[in-house]
Amino acid sequence: MAFVLINTEMGSETEVLGALRKIANVKEAYIVYGVYDIVAKVEAESMDKLKDIITWNIRRLNKVRSTLTMMATESA
Repeated sequence: MAFVLINTEMGSETEVLGALRKIANVKEAYIVYGVYDIVAKVEAESMDKLKDIITWNIRRLNKVRSTLTMMATESA
């Protein structure tokens, strides 16, 4: 599992959020205030699959300017 912090082009947060929610492995996504515009929770069967989803599906969305990925190692 990973949390992906996303910066979008100004004013395109809702559009990017809608596109994210269509990606099967994106389990949750929210518009947030602060340094980043959107935070998304992404789940996959393996780290390699997770990296592929983030690289090829999320980072390539139209109007995504940058991302920061935080890989989760364990939960409480």
